[in-house]
Amino acid sequence: MFMGRLCDLERTPCQTVDLEWGPGGILRGVSVYTPSEVVEETGFSLDTLRYYEKIGLLERIGRNSAGQRRFSEADVGWLGMVRCLRETGMPIATMLRFAELVRAGDHTISDRIKLLEEHDRQVQAQIANLTERQSYIHHKISYYRNFL
Repeated sequence: MFMGRLCDLERTPCQTVDLEWGPGGILRGVSVYTPSEVVEETGFSLDTLRYYEKIGLLERIGRNSAGQRRFSEADVGWLGMVRCLRETGMPIATMLRFAELVRAGDHTISDRIKLLEEHDRQVQAQIANLTERQSYIHHKISYYRNFL
């Protein structure tokens, strides 16, 4: 379960960051995470992380000199957003569309808003449905308590 940072870090292809290399080839000022750390932080399995990278929901993950994946702070933040969308029932195809819009740049913000507003309406409908079902469960509990 995602318990850490639920960020809205959106990366675009043109973002630049000033980085400095430290001793041993370590990047200063940048946090990197191993796959196992990302699994622990986000609750996604390794297979899911690989799948998300393969289909393009997660941008290509950097690798160290040994070829092992190393996730950035931005990757972990993006996965927090993906977790939120997934847990509220957004289909993968819609999440991919959202990712495309984010990567396309700020001129897509109105499209992102529309996409998220539509998803919000669907979440509200789910909540209303669950509230109705919960009411029925409460009714049954009361009904059975009358037998005690």
